[in-house]
Amino acid sequence: MPKQTSNTARSDAIIARLGQLHPKVIDLSLGRITRLLEKLGNPHLSLPPVIHLAGTNGKGSTQAYLRAIYEAAGLRVHCSTSPHLVRFHERIVVAGAQISEQALCDLLEEVETVNNGDSITFFEIAQAAAFLAFARIPADVLILETGLGGRVDASNVLDTPAATVITPISLDHQGFLGDTIAKIAFEKAGIMKPGVISILAPQPLEAFDTLARHANTIGAPIFCDFDVVDETADGFTLRIGRETLSLPRPALPGRHQYVNAATAIAAVRKANIPGCDGMDVDVLANGLRTAQWPARLQRLKKGPLIDALPENCELILDGGHNIAAAEVISEWLSQQPKGDTLVIVGMLDNRDPVAFLAPLAPHVSALAGIVIPGDHEAHDAITLQNAGRDCGIAKSHACNDLKHAVEVLLTETPAPSRILILGSLYLAGAVLENHS
Repeated sequence: MPKQTSNTARSDAIIARLGQLHPKVIDLSLGRITRLLEKLGNPHLSLPPVIHLAGTNGKGSTQAYLRAIYEAAGLRVHCSTSPHLVRFHERIVVAGAQISEQALCDLLEEVETVNNGDSITFFEIAQAAAFLAFARIPADVLILETGLGGRVDASNVLDTPAATVITPISLDHQGFLGDTIAKIAFEKAGIMKPGVISILAPQPLEAFDTLARHANTIGAPIFCDFDVVDETADGFTLRIGRETLSLPRPALPGRHQYVNAATAIAAVRKANIPGCDGMDVDVLANGLRTAQWPARLQRLKKGPLIDALPENCELILDGGHNIAAAEVISEWLSQQPKGDTLVIVGMLDNRDPVAFLAPLAPHVSALAGIVIPGDHEAHDAITLQNAGRDCGIAKSHACNDLKHAVEVLLTETPAPSRILILGSLYLAGAVLENHS
């Protein structure tokens, strides 16, 4: 959690209190939230049309494109996402705006009172509060992101969403979702519903087979007849069915964003939310140009670390923390102008730092390992230093914090082209507290 500030102190205190209602941070189940929602009058049954998203990679970016497209069409959009980066309020966007401190506190206390001390995880009680907010404030569409997995995720209490979307699946959270792509795909497939269209982003064959079999078993139609057929410096061409669309380069950087944008457009077409059927190419283009999603190859512009950098050195932040994310960042680095790339990395200790850093190593001149700020079960800096060296990054260091990392890296490489901070969304959140 971010440190308390004067304008969020009340919600921080409530969140800390609610976190004590269950001994485990993660305990996947639908029984507890179903009981709580019933006590609250089943607000999840009074929502606007819902697009439900699951997946390993690209989930947040796809949501960002969906939101931007619908808002470009003039629709009011609710969004539910997790985790947050800086403030819990990021998780609940009500009719286009982050929930206010007062509204959040009132909702959390209302849900706390109704729960009456029953055992429930913090994510479950937070999701219940979000459903209350979304049911009470009018909107045209709700973009609902799973927190972990899908089948027994607290968001998976809807019988008939307008559409479900599954973004690319890879190995992640193996301790909770399974140790193979097929097992993880089965958990993600759990958001599919009989008779509800499911849009599938390009998937590894093992994942696609699992998703397709599950869809066939429950009678959920799937749509995956779309792909990126051409890329230019200014944009890309999307084939969707028999139609081709020429679209601008998405606002979020990296070639992988073409796939995320394509998935969002396919979802808009198939969900057919009143007021936006996805047929207006200008609306789609405006959505792609205006989408925002922090900590995805985000170029930071202001903050104390920026002030410490030499001229013409970029500071780039990415919350990627699994192998698939590292491969995406590696591909992006391969397309950047020549020059030294320095990396600052912090990772939770349930991640394999060698596996994560291996795809990045050919593009990295030097590395600094740090412990993620805050109370997290994270790798120590020496472990990350050793991981860098094991991957062939000879100039790898163990540093005390972000400031120390920048100082050490610049002492050795005084004129780099870019410094990239990555490895954890928690680390990204700590950076964004003081940078923009």
